[in-house]
Amino acid sequence: MNLKPGQKAPVSGQYALIGSRGGNTGKEVTAVKNKVMPPTPKPRQTYKLNDATKNKSGKCSS
Repeated sequence: MNLKPGQKAPVSGQYALIGSRGGNTGKEVTAVKNKVMPPTPKPRQTYKLNDATKNKSGKCSS
């Protein structure tokens, strides 16, 4: 599931910036659960979860 800028992050973790044609741009942002995703550098770009943050028990928080 890709997230648009301004949507809330469902889980904390590293999110890849996905280009307008669907390819990975090679850039990542760190997002916190329930915080708004930042604006993208170019129109029609989205974010995709790469690596969810682990909680204290070592399990993914998703």
